[in-house]
Parts: sequence; structure tokens; C-alpha cells
Amino acid sequence: MDSRLSLFAPCPRGLEQILADELLSLGAGDIAPTDGGVAFAGDARLMMAVNLHSRTASRVLLRLAHGGYHADQDIYRLAMGVDWPRWFDVSRTIKLKADGIAARVKSLDYIGLTVKDAICDRFRQTHQGRPSVDTRHPDVRVNVFLTADEATIYLDTSGEPLFKRGWREETGEAPLRENLAAGILMLAGYDGSQPLLDPMCGSGTFLVEAADIALNRAPGRARGFGFEALSSFDSAAWEKLQLDARKAEQPAASLAIRGSDRSQAMISIARANLERAGLADLIEVAAADVADTRPHAEHGLIVSNPPYGVRLEEQDQLAAWYPELGDWLKAHFAGWTACLFSGDLRLGKLIHLAPKRRTPLFNGSLQCRLFVINMVEGSARKQKDTGDNEIESEDGEQ
Repeated sequence: MDSRLSLFAPCPRGLEQILADELLSLGAGDIAPTDGGVAFAGDARLMMAVNLHSRTASRVLLRLAHGGYHADQDIYRLAMGVDWPRWFDVSRTIKLKADGIAARVKSLDYIGLTVKDAICDRFRQTHQGRPSVDTRHPDVRVNVFLTADEATIYLDTSGEPLFKRGWREETGEAPLRENLAAGILMLAGYDGSQPLLDPMCGSGTFLVEAADIALNRAPGRARGFGFEALSSFDSAAWEKLQLDARKAEQPAASLAIRGSDRSQAMISIARANLERAGLADLIEVAAADVADTRPHAEHGLIVSNPPYGVRLEEQDQLAAWYPELGDWLKAHFAGWTACLFSGDLRLGKLIHLAPKRRTPLFNGSLQCRLFVINMVEGSARKQKDTGDNEIESEDGEQ
């Protein structure tokens, strides 16, 4: 394998700089953030380390070919130019996925088939037969990405997406993906030292990701990766990376992380997830309404994903509830910082508190904001003296 690999890590939109910082800390070079991901370079050891350690990447893709195209045949030729038998054995199953932005082709699915044909033809040239396709549990995944006039062919070194950490079985209705949750915690400034509360914890994603940060646990420690199926896989180097990661973990001790949710069913799911993540004895969770939840320390971070309504009546209920949420924060959480992630862009206005920051993020294709609100000591008293005007003085982008 070449010592220098050209790599690309997609991530949830809005987390590109956080991912770039992670890659820098892992020793990556040529770091170039772009919309929805970060390009970088490094050796095979770095590629494995990013898969193991990155909290915010969605995948780690290895770039094998890049070129312009006018017709489907140009993409076939580009794929034929890759020495596929060098990368994996013919006995490995494959899966093709084609994506594009403003791609000038009739069908992305057809482009996937075109590249699959090129891979099979390249293997046939070496008289090895052809690899089989397995769309459900492939050994090797190949991604094709098209713009209006350029095509890039990647080998997916991750396999399953990296937000699948290996601990989640049950989820709530719409769980936050683990890498987005980790990125939100990092944007909130969480480093594992602060008390943390999620009063709407759902299936416990923020709690597990926060604990992993606090205990310095590698997010990929409990799963397998696509690079293990490649011919160049160095199992000794991989075992050394895993061993070093285990040695770097903090000893398991009770954490100042708390979670609550008004749904007893969600708390049961959160407990099961904490159990599978090896955190059941370290984090307290309880069924409780937000309004009944109280701080467990003098200062700390609230990081939460409040519900946001899709239907009109839900939106009306939320519009009435946000001021109550603001009142609860003012009454009980002076000295804390509240970081609320929501797809309801009205929250910053309706909560009647002045967000210090509004960071645009995307949950899939849904435009969201991370509202960061500093709860100043004595803000409840100040509000009584001056009315709401001071609290509501900031008018952000909404």
C-alpha cells in the first residue's frame, strides 16, 4: 500500500471544523475542509486511527481515482484504470453506491452498475473470475461521487457508518446520530470535566457520547471496519492501535453526567443502551418532567435536543412551551450554560433568553441550530427588577 493515501471523511454538515481539528490531533496532513466533510492525507496507520478515534466523521473514504467525464463510458474507463485486485481478493463480496451533486447522468444507479462492471472486468483480465455483489453485508464497499463534470471513486475503509458505535440496539422515534451528538458536545465546549445534564435524554445518545469523551474511550473500540477486508490490512499495526487506545482510557468511575426524560419507556431504553456501553453504574438516569429536573452541581452544561413539531398543532404547543423552558432555566440554572439543539428555528426567540451563539447544523437534510445560552448568576432577580426587556434584547438571525 502507498505510504501516502488520499482520504476523505464526510461528516454532518456544520461539524467540518470540529472534524478538521480531530484529524489534526491524529496527525493527518493536507487537511482541507469542504461542505459536508474534510479531505486529508496520511498513511494506512492514520486511516485506521481515524476510523477508531474520530467522534464526528461518518466514514473514512480512500480516493482511488479522480477525473473528468462527459459520458458514462468515461466513468467506466476511470474505474478500469484502478488495479482492483491489488486492493482486495476476488473472494470478497462488493457493494457499489453512487452519489452526486448536479451530476449530469441519467441514473446514478446505472453509474453504480457501470463501475461494478469495470471492477469485474478488471478482475477477469487477471483470470481470477469476478467478485460477487452483496448489497446487505458486503466485505468491500465502493463509492462513486459525481459533480457536473468530475467523478471520484472511493474505497470505503469504514464499512458500516462510523456513527454505529456498536452499543445501540434500541432507539427512540428519531435518535440523534452518535457522531452528530458528539460534535454538538464538542461545539458546546464539553471536555469531560464539567457536570452535564440532558433533561430530555431520549435513548441516551448525548449521555454515552459525553461519557466516552470523559473516559477518553475510542468511539470505534467495539466494532469492526471495512479496512479489515483489504489485502493490505496490517493486523499487527491494528492490534497495537487498539491496545494503545485501551491504555489511554481513564479508569471507570462515577461521572457527573445525568439524564432524565418524562417517558419511562425512553428511560428504560436509555438504561439498556448505557448497560451495553458499559456505563450503567457510572451515569444516573431517571424518569422526570423537564420542569421537575434540578441541577446536580453549581455550574455545568445542559446539552439537549428538545422535541420539535412537524404538525401545526405540535408547533403551537411548542410555541407555548418554550417560554416555560426559559422560565425553568432562569429559576434553577443560574451559572450553567444551556446548549439546545433544535430543528425549530423559532426556539431562540420564543424561549425569551438571549442565545450567545446560534450555530447552524444539519440533522441529515434538516436545517437546525445549536442555541448556546449562558445562564448568568442572578438573572432571575435581574429579570424581576427590569422586566423581560433585558433578557430578550438580543435579536439573532431569525
